[in-house]
Parts: sequence; C-alpha cells; structure tokens
Amino acid sequence: MPADSGATGRAASRGPDDGTPEQIHLTWGDDPARSVVVSWASPGRAARPRVRIGQRVIPAEERGYTDGLNGQAVWTYHARVHGLRPGATYGYAVTADNDGNGADPFSAMFSTAPEGRAAFRFTSFGDLATPNTDWVLSYGQAAYAVGAVEQFQPLFHLLNGDLCYADLNPAAQPQVWRDFGNNNQASAANRPWMPVPGNHEIEFGNGPQGFSSYLTRYALPANGFGPFEGRWYSFRVGSALFVSLSADDVVYQDAGAFVAGPSALVPAPSTGNPPVPAGTSFYVRGYSGGAQTRWLEATLAAARRDASVDWIIAQLHQCACSSSRDGNGSDLGIRESWLPLFDRYEVDLVLCGHDHDYERSFPVRGFDPAAGTSVATGAAVNTRRPHPVTTVDSGVFDTSQGTVHLVLGCGGTDVNADVFGAPAPGRPDEAKVFTMPNRPVPSATPGVYDRPGADAVEDATWSARRDTATGYGIAVFDVNPGTEAGGQTSITVTHYHALGADPVNPSSGEPGAPTGDYTVFETFTLVRPRSDGRRWHAKQSASAISG
Repeated sequence: MPADSGATGRAASRGPDDGTPEQIHLTWGDDPARSVVVSWASPGRAARPRVRIGQRVIPAEERGYTDGLNGQAVWTYHARVHGLRPGATYGYAVTADNDGNGADPFSAMFSTAPEGRAAFRFTSFGDLATPNTDWVLSYGQAAYAVGAVEQFQPLFHLLNGDLCYADLNPAAQPQVWRDFGNNNQASAANRPWMPVPGNHEIEFGNGPQGFSSYLTRYALPANGFGPFEGRWYSFRVGSALFVSLSADDVVYQDAGAFVAGPSALVPAPSTGNPPVPAGTSFYVRGYSGGAQTRWLEATLAAARRDASVDWIIAQLHQCACSSSRDGNGSDLGIRESWLPLFDRYEVDLVLCGHDHDYERSFPVRGFDPAAGTSVATGAAVNTRRPHPVTTVDSGVFDTSQGTVHLVLGCGGTDVNADVFGAPAPGRPDEAKVFTMPNRPVPSATPGVYDRPGADAVEDATWSARRDTATGYGIAVFDVNPGTEAGGQTSITVTHYHALGADPVNPSSGEPGAPTGDYTVFETFTLVRPRSDGRRWHAKQSASAISG
C-alpha cells in the first residue's frame, strides 16, 4: 500500500492559528547513539510546541520563513532530544497547546544508533518528489518508495537530494513541500531521514543560495561553519562515518531554479520581490568560497586517523560517475574538487541521485587523462575520467583499493526517458560530462531560453552495472563490523527495483503503473580491513594514470 498522505487533505481547512503537527520527521542529533531531532510543521503558528518522551517534555525551537514567490508564511518546529541510551527504542508524542488533535496527539517510535562496532542497516535513494500527480515531475511511485523504506526497516535512510521539486511549481512551493512532508511522515516519523540539498532545493527568493525551504524544515548535525550550517554535515553510526555534501557548491552544471520565458516570473506583490526576467538562472557554484572542501578534508583526515572508524560513506546529489543517456551525466567539478580527497582518504562509497536511474561503478582511483571528447568540436578534453582499479565484476570489492560510486536517483520522480538503451556491441557506455557552466542561451523561439546539455563525452570504462529495466528502486546496506581486530569488515548492498512502475514500460512501450512490489536487481559486497589492526597512511592526491 502507498504511504498515507491524507494529512494534507485533513489539514487543508485549518486556520492560521492551528498548531496541529504535520510533516513529522526525524533526523540524527550530533551523536546518533544519544540524540535525535523531532521536526514538524503546522498550518499556523504553534503555541508551546513540544515533544514528550516518557515523563520528559522537550520544548521545540521555532523556525519560519515567508516564501519568496507566493508570500506564504511557513512555520516549523524542532525538538532536540538528548541523553538517550545507545541502541534503545523510545516512544514519543508531538503536540502543542493549539493542537487540533490534542486529545490524541501524534505518536510514533524510533531507535537510537548502536555505540561502537555493531551491525546495522541503512537505505538510500534520491529524487523522491511527492505522490501528488498535479505537481510537475511528481509521480505516484513516490508514495510506494516511502513504503519501501518501511518494508526494509533500516535504522535510518539517506535521501540524496532533489527532495520534492518545489522550484518547478513556483506559485505553490510551500504546498509542494507540505505534500512531500506528509507523504514521508509514514516512514520519516519512525526513523531518521538524512537529506542533502540538490539543485531543485534552490528556489528564487528563498535565501542567498535559495535553500530557505530546505533549511527551515531540516535540523541537521552541526558543521562549525555558522553561515553555512545545514548545507553539509557528518554523523557517525557504529564504525561508519557518513559525510553529507552540498554538491551545488562545486559542480559546473547550472541546474538550479530557472526562468525559461518568454514571460518573467512575477512574485506575489506581498513579497516585495521584483520579477525574475526570462533567461535568469540561480547558479551558486563556489558559494562557500572553498569552506566546504576544507571542512571535507579535515573531516576525512580525522576519520582515517581514528582507529574506531572503518567505513567512510559520502552522500551528495550530483554525480561524478553517471552514464545516463537522457539524464544529466557526470560533472568535472566533483572530480576536480572532491575525488582527489576521496582517493587520499580511502572513501569507500559515494551515493548520489540527480539521474533518475540506478548505476554502479567499479572501484576507482586516480584518473585517465585526456579521455574525453568535446561535443562541439570533437577535440580531446580532460574530463579526469575516474580510473577503474578492476573491471572484473566479481561481486566482492575491496574499497581500500578504490571507491565505488552508486547513482540512486530512483525514489519516485518521473524517470529519465532514455536510460534504458544498451551501448553498441563491443563498446562501453558513453557518459556525458559537464566541464564548464551551461548557462542559459536563447533558443530558436523568441524570448525563450534553454540550458545546453553536457559539453563533453567519454567512454564510461568505470561503469560496472546499470539497471535497464526500470528507473525506480531502493538500495539496502547491511553493515557487518567483523569479529576480530585487524580482520575484515563488510557491507552487503542489495538494490531492489520496482518493475513496471515506469509511466511507460521501457520494454513494451505500454503504460505502467505505480507499484509497491520491489524485487532484487543485484547484490554485491564491499570489504575492507578494519582500522583497529592496521596503520593507515594518507595516499597521494589522485593523479593521472596512463597505460
């Protein structure tokens, strides 16, 4: 059954003084073994919003903003719950003095993370959207995707950007976020959902990088960079460090909010914001001035010095390794800024979204020089193509020797129309690569603008497996810490896909339909030596590999 999004309809008639909690979701606190954050929104401003756990009452912090395009005020609340026991299960209730359900307030349960080396499960996908088919790019599979998270009962879920595509519905941005939040509540109220911002979280009129909607709704672990809190962060579960990044800071692709024209985008008069002319895009590359990359290196270095950390898993939205034919492709910005750090500090796994399909790379380290070709001229281009350390698809990969990249943009958004083809016989997949900004250019229609696709292509020698049957699925990760110091630890990864869920079946061309039937597409295992039995040394920066 799809997740229940009925809260949207039930709350729609409530007034501006109604503090009934909705869109309830959990995130980890700074220490997932001992803290969580319970977050929610309400139709109006809540009076004395709070969470109750046993005899404890935890007051909530209020955050609000006024949408920069339609002028609607949004109120959200965040209760930071500390002092919990590792690996324990708690019940909680959410309410306010003006809660319309005050006699029977919303309640749910969650579990804290284990402490030390312990087995646990997490899941991941990106590009979820909402279950409401009235919204641009939304599709009913989004409700089933939320149900799939609950089906696999992870400790937590990673949501890899492009959460609800509200920027494509500029007159209704808060309503799209609300629909998304009420849909996700069926899972996110029971276990932390840890997001990263994607290009569709960038909205006109909503903050210096357009992230106000995102930042108001999510309370995330601190990164120590005051002006940039909430945009990137890390958290530790067991022997794994998770590093969540804002890739719009480094990518070349211009893919944020965009006015194609011919008309300007005109905000509601109450906002006081001027019209946004046709041809305008919200491009934020370099917004942190290098602060995020400096933080990333310090975070990775500290993790690899720590003998209790085995795994480093990076989560971001855009891709360094994607050969999607009708999607966006790969981005040189990530390869230049972050892949050298992933190599140097042995990042094991990189999870992203952006392209609406599933793809797995071989383990990669270093890069192949001058392996790309300019789309415009046919000249050689240095795309810094990631170098596979093996092209034997054995099913077991030692990530101390190379990083595995997964494209998981398979939550619930409409799939890329053309990801299902196969390469020519005897040839690898071809990947598109952005090596420069694709700023808007005039189209053949007067007053209308387009953003060009990627400017280079390369043979995707790093690509190991791509799902050509459907664009929908969920990845499940089972971490096994091992039993002996200096022994082997592993992560078993299973990707489940939802066959037949596509709006048009890629095999038959017949209409598909949303489905909750997820079946195994592939299973593979990542291994590495435990850090408590070896002396680790930083690798050299990623360099060109010839031959």
